[in-house]
Amino acid sequence: MKTQNYQNHRQLVFGWHGLTFFTILAVLIGSFINLNHAEPSNQYSASLICVIAVICCFFFAFIRIFALKAQDRAIRAEENLRHFVLTGQLLPANLTIAQIVALRFASDAEFPALAAKASADNLSGKAIKQAIQEWRADWYRV
Repeated sequence: MKTQNYQNHRQLVFGWHGLTFFTILAVLIGSFINLNHAEPSNQYSASLICVIAVICCFFFAFIRIFALKAQDRAIRAEENLRHFVLTGQLLPANLTIAQIVALRFASDAEFPALAAKASADNLSGKAIKQAIQEWRADWYRV
């Protein structure tokens, strides 16, 4: 398995981020074209197809958002426990979830100091990831 770092830590799943997205987009566009060209007797069914296409767009977005929220909660708990084990204290309360999610890539050796720096300097998630010297891979988040 290759080493994970800042440049390759993002993961895209072709079937979800590519195929599903573009299929739903094609259905959405096609449904509105169909509605535009529909005969008056078919406008009701064509409009229902548009509504279904819009609902699919909402499903696509919310399914992803809900899964990430659940992962964020798990990461927050894991990193809070890791910080407690390493320092005897919980993570600083002012850290945002984006900062905590970024901190999960830091090795145990640099995690407490980087958490303190992120808290004090209000570092962005990107800045935290770029400051990491010894990367701790996370292959499970998509």
